[in-house]
Amino acid sequence: MPGNLDHREDKEQSLEQQYGAAHEVALEPGGMLQRLAGGAARITVNSLHSQGVRELGPGLSIEARAADGVIEAFRVTGARSFALAVQWHPEWRVQDNKFSLALFAEFGAACREQMQAR
Repeated sequence: MPGNLDHREDKEQSLEQQYGAAHEVALEPGGMLQRLAGGAARITVNSLHSQGVRELGPGLSIEARAADGVIEAFRVTGARSFALAVQWHPEWRVQDNKFSLALFAEFGAACREQMQAR
């Protein structure tokens, strides 16, 4: 879309470049991602998607936006457990990224909690 960042990867680049840090996202104040980021207002993410979210349907809440307004992360409002979607790839080099580690730790904790509730 005119005026938007190019969120796609360049397949001519190495994987390190394709999956490397691409742009910042602004985290929603008081959101889950801001909590996982230790209160930071922004984090840097990779960007490898060719589709984007302009607006959310009912029952969803924004967690992060790119500078061009594209919704980069959202959650199910009022979900009883972990229900989050992101447009970047936190699994890439997860061990080298403090935020990605926190995100997967939160997901793992939710999985354990769900298992124990059964």
